[in-house]
Order: sequence, then C-alpha cells, then structure tokens
Amino acid sequence: MSVKIEVVSVEIPEGCNVVFGVSHFIKTVEDIYEAVVNTVPGAKFGLAFMEASGECLVRHEGTDPELRKHAAETMLKIGC
Repeated sequence: MSVKIEVVSVEIPEGCNVVFGVSHFIKTVEDIYEAVVNTVPGAKFGLAFMEASGECLVRHEGTDPELRKHAAETMLKIGC
C-alpha cells in the first residue's frame, strides 16, 4: 500500500472561520447542522462532508447559500 500526500490550497472567505474534521458516519452533515443552529441561533454558515467510499458524494448543508456552495466546492478540491 502506498500513501500519496497532496497539498491543496483552500480559500477562506473574509471574516469566516474554518473547521476541518473526519468522520465515517453519513449523517455527520445533518448532525453538525443541527448542533450549530441549535447552539448559535442565526449563525451564518456552510458545511460539507465527502463520503469515504463508493461514489464519494459530497453532502452539504448550511444557512447561507454562498457559504454552503463554497464548502461543497472546497470539499471537491480536497477530494476523497
């Protein structure tokens, strides 16, 4: 088995914070979404998660369409 490490440039929009994490649970996006909206009412965010197997689909959620789109596009750049 070999490991390939690749550096991916990630653009962070002005005034935003970024959190990266790893999970194997497909419901992760929904769980994080619920945690944020229930803890910080009115929070403006986007989040994305890429499945680790199969088609490696990107699941995304959020309260702001632009941040949600940015999160999904960034996840596609990072890859599976």
